This record gives sequence, C-alpha cells and structure tokens, in this order.
Amino acid sequence: MSATANKTAPLPDDIRAMKGGAPIVSLTAYTTPMARMMDHHCDFVLVGDSVGMVVHGLPSTLGVTMEIMILHGQAVARGLSHAMLVIDMPFGSYEESPEQAFRNAARILRETGAAAVKLEGGRHMADTIAFLVARGVPVMAHIGLTPQSINTLGGYKVQGRGDAAETLLADARAVSAAGAFSVVLEKVTATLADRITAEIPIPTIGIGASVGCDGQILVVDDMLGLFTAFKPKFVKRYASLGAEGEAAIAAYAAEVRARTFPAPEHTFADKAPRG
Repeated sequence: MSATANKTAPLPDDIRAMKGGAPIVSLTAYTTPMARMMDHHCDFVLVGDSVGMVVHGLPSTLGVTMEIMILHGQAVARGLSHAMLVIDMPFGSYEESPEQAFRNAARILRETGAAAVKLEGGRHMADTIAFLVARGVPVMAHIGLTPQSINTLGGYKVQGRGDAAETLLADARAVSAAGAFSVVLEKVTATLADRITAEIPIPTIGIGASVGCDGQILVVDDMLGLFTAFKPKFVKRYASLGAEGEAAIAAYAAEVRARTFPAPEHTFADKAPRG
C-alpha cells in the first residue's frame, strides 16, 4: 500500500501547515520492514538517494539511478500507512531541463505512490520547482550541503559561513517562492538555519542545522548505528545495532562450527508429535 492510498497519511499541504507548530519528524527508509517500524512515529518518510552509500556500498550518491529509487520507493510504500512518502530524485534525472524533471518526477509518483519528490538546488532550480508544482508535482527542496554536487562543493563542508550566508538565504527564498512545500537544510550553521526558518513561510527540515528548524531528519541507518563506515558530527546514535548484529553473527558462526546449532529443538523428528 502506498502512503497516499491511506487517507490518514499527511499530504504536502499538511506538512506545509505545520510551519511554526509541533516539530516535524522524519527519517529515511529503504526497505519495507524499516518503513513499518517508523510509520507511526514520523510525519513523513524519505527514500533518500543515500541508499546508494548505505545499502549498495557506493562511494557517493552520484551512482544512484531512477531504477534504484523506484525499487526502494516501492518497498518503503508497502510499509507505510500513516506517514507521507517522499522520494529523492537522483543525480541526472532533473538538472537538464524542467521537462526532463517532470517526466522523471511523474514516473516516480506513478510507480511508487509517493506524495512528493525531493530535489537538490537553490535559485538555479527555482524554475524547475515552479514547473513541477504547476503540473501537480509537490516538491521538497534541499539546500546547503547538497551531496549530488559534492564534486563542485569540494567536500562535505559546513555551508553558510561568512559571505555564503546571504547566498543560502537567497536560495531558501527562491525555492519557497517557486512553490516548494518545505526545504531541507543540510550542514548549515545554526545561526543561519534559524534565520532562514524565521524568514521563509515554508517549513525547514534540518539535518546538521539547528534545533530551531521546523523539523528534523536523519538517515535511519546512521541513528541506529547500522551504518558505521563514518559518522557525521550531526548524527546522534540512538542505538548500536551494527555492533549487536555483528556480535549475533559471530555467536551463530561459533555455534555452527561447534555443532551446537541447530539443537534438537530446531530440527524435525521422523514422526509428527501427537496432539
């Protein structure tokens, strides 16, 4: 079942209406079981292109394809009945022209049942955002550290320091004016994130920004301690499931080698038990 198939799931206008109210809660998800775990706790769930690094072992998000995003979008949709579903548009699927963006966004919505797409970029993407919104595609914007532009940004650096603050503020104003219903602020200084939140009429969703944002999002594998290749400063680990999982696997391997697993209670007799 897609998130939009259930009338209890929020729609983009509902998220927009949460501006200045109760904080918006969001996480990424890539699989049905994970989506089910967060469905009752999140206002929206994002199928992020971070799936390329977290699940597929890619060095960045640049290798993620439309097929990957749709496959994981469909999986997450099956696990949602209360949270709204948003899906990232992958690198190369929207930058060429507004028309290209519409074709690919329409495909994502059609094949996954998502309520909205997310795309990266500020002022230079404003025309594309407006084009999509005018044609019925709700857009969540994403400014600050935009991982798809990592090669031109020169690394995963904090954004918005010094003179760059005014540039990011202009980006936020532009995507809001273009019709985005919310905007992700990634790795932006706290002071600037607070200023943007105060000055634009749509919700800000922080990831490495400020507690003053209208909402927060984290990569679920980061906050659960499942992804351990690196840990950004802005991540709080609420569990260490990666370490626990490895310990469980080690225990299983030891029991197999010692022939203590499977034990009698895990095997089947020649005759079915009576009663």
